[in-house]
Amino acid sequence: MKPLFVLLTSFFVSIIIIRLAKRNLDYALAGRISLVCMFIFTAIGHFTFSDGMSAMIPRFIPYKKELVCITGIMEIVLGAGLLFPKYQKGSAWLLILFLFLVLPANIKAALEHINYRTGKMDGPGIAYLWVRIPLQLFYVIWIYLMAIKHK
Repeated sequence: MKPLFVLLTSFFVSIIIIRLAKRNLDYALAGRISLVCMFIFTAIGHFTFSDGMSAMIPRFIPYKKELVCITGIMEIVLGAGLLFPKYQKGSAWLLILFLFLVLPANIKAALEHINYRTGKMDGPGIAYLWVRIPLQLFYVIWIYLMAIKHK
């Protein structure tokens, strides 16, 4: 829920700043700025909670910690790409793909009660998916509306 709070708060702050600076409303720009803020926020978790996030990755995948760090870097780079018209749509599609690719890790974490912060088996469990899956879908729609459909 924290990433959603970051997304919405930065969206409304961006709207205000854009309105004051440009004298018009640019919801799509505000939406892309808020996505950058959210993906930077979530990327920080990849570096701060790398042990816990590594536990979410299926056992057959090697180099779990490295993969967690690489995906954190990807979130920052692709998020920033949303702000550059040349890279906007490509970054958006890659972020949507990324959100679909990490969903199995979230499902594994829920089924095994993995706490993404610590890696211990005291996480929220299956109920977490009732929030997480609709939230992932919301992020996909937000990216589509703000970075792909717009223009």
